[in-house]
Amino acid sequence: MPGFLLHLGATVTCAHGGQAQPTVVQPRVTVSGQPVVTMTAPYVVAGCALPPPPTANGPCVTAQFITSAVRVTSLGLPLLLLDSQAICVPTGTPLIVAVTQVRVSGM
Repeated sequence: MPGFLLHLGATVTCAHGGQAQPTVVQPRVTVSGQPVVTMTAPYVVAGCALPPPPTANGPCVTAQFITSAVRVTSLGLPLLLLDSQAICVPTGTPLIVAVTQVRVSGM
C-alpha cells in the first residue's frame, strides 16, 4: 500500500504511549529537511507505561519494523512508510506512527 515516508521527525509511539526514535537514519535522502529511516534501523522506546514483571511483560525497550516500502530504497535498503508494521521487544506490541511528513509518498 502507498504511504508517506517516515523521517527522523515523525511521531512514533509504542502501544502504551512511550516515545520511539530510530537509532540510525539515512542522511543521503531527506524529506521536509530531515533524513529518512530505513527498515533495518532499530527503534528505542522511552517512557513506556506498561509495568515490568510480574505485573506485565513491559516496558517496551526496543522495536524493529517488519514491513516497509517495496519500491523505494536508499542505498539498497527499503524505506519505512506510514503504514509499516513494527514489533516492540519484549512486549510484542506494535509501534504506532501518529504523525509524519505529507509531501513524499512511496510504495
